[in-house]
Amino acid sequence: QVQLQESGGGSVQAGGSLRLSCAASADTISRACMAWFRQAPGKEREGIANSNSFGGTQYAGGSQYKEQIKDRFTISRDSANNTLYLQMNSLKPEDTAIYYCAADPRRVACGLLKEQYTFWGRGTQVTVSS
Repeated sequence: QVQLQESGGGSVQAGGSLRLSCAASADTISRACMAWFRQAPGKEREGIANSNSFGGTQYAGGSQYKEQIKDRFTISRDSANNTLYLQMNSLKPEDTAIYYCAADPRRVACGLLKEQYTFWGRGTQVTVSS
């Protein structure tokens, strides 16, 4: 059983930064697909970024984003400390959401769909004011 615990959320003004952390149960980070999702009120949970066990990363993108996620957010993992991070810069009010950490130890190829992840943290609230 994989346990995930997010931290680092809070309230910031637009343009500010936050770093989210996800502490995982032992030996999860090094072998699993790990990802950050977020869910704003009234919206579906969306994948923001993932990190695979080979060091690769993927970010959500597309025309629905005024500024691409990869230009503002950075996902990283510290396998030695079983921790996943999401550095968020230039935060905007539209980034307001509950942010979730997710993991799937069975996958090699990671994705950004919530159906692809088995284990979830309880989330941490991020609120960005204008």
